[in-house]
Amino acid sequence: MSFVVTGGTGSLGRHVVAALPGARPVSRSTGTDLLRGKGLGALRADVVVHCATSFRHEVAMARAVLAARPAHLVYISIVGCNEVPLPYYKQKHATERLIISSGVPHTVLRATQFHSLLRRMFDSASKLPLMPVPGFRFQPIDEAEVGLELAALAQAAPAGIAPEMGGPEVREAVDFARSYLAATGKTRKLLPVKVPGATYRAYRAGGNLTPDRAVGKRTFEDYLTG
Repeated sequence: MSFVVTGGTGSLGRHVVAALPGARPVSRSTGTDLLRGKGLGALRADVVVHCATSFRHEVAMARAVLAARPAHLVYISIVGCNEVPLPYYKQKHATERLIISSGVPHTVLRATQFHSLLRRMFDSASKLPLMPVPGFRFQPIDEAEVGLELAALAQAAPAGIAPEMGGPEVREAVDFARSYLAATGKTRKLLPVKVPGATYRAYRAGGNLTPDRAVGKRTFEDYLTG
C-alpha cells in the first residue's frame, strides 16, 4: 500500500511518517496547500492519514482530502469534541461527521490533549508572577504514542470510529503545573481559574477525558524530563 500523511512534517505527523513504511509527508513546506488547492495531486495514495489541522478551516481541509477519494482515510480527532463546545472542538466534530457521511472508507481516532499542549500552556502562563491554571482535569498523552497508533490503523482495514486513546493519568491541571514548575526550576504561585459558561462546565464535568481508555504509557513527568 502507498501512504500519505498530511501535516507530515508537523509534531504529530512526523511520528506517523516514521512508523509507516514508505509514507510520504505532505504539507505546505512540501508544496501542498489544502486550503488554496495547490499540489493536491500529492494526496493520491491508497491510504491518507490526515494530521494537518486548522483552528478555523478544519472542515475545508478535510474536503480537499476527501476529494482525492483515498481507499482509506485515517483522521485524528479529539476526545470530547462532541461534548466540549469550544470552537476548535466543534470544527473537529463537524469534520468527523463530514468524513463519516462521505462514503470514503475511514477510521477516526480520538485522542486526549498532548503533553506538548500542556507544556506550551504552562510556558505561557509562567511568564506571569501569579500563574493562572485551568480549574479542571487533563489526561495528556504522548504524541509519539498517538503517531504509532495512527500508523497501525493506517495499515489495517477501515474501522469507522476507533477506540479512543487517553493518557495514563487523569489529574487536576494544578497538579500538572506543579510538575512543570519542578522540572523547569521555576517558582510561581498557582491560581486555579474558574470561568462561567458551557465550555468550562463541560471541561469540569470531564468531557475532555476518557478514563476507561487510559492506554498511554508515557507520563507528563516522563515527557518533561525526557
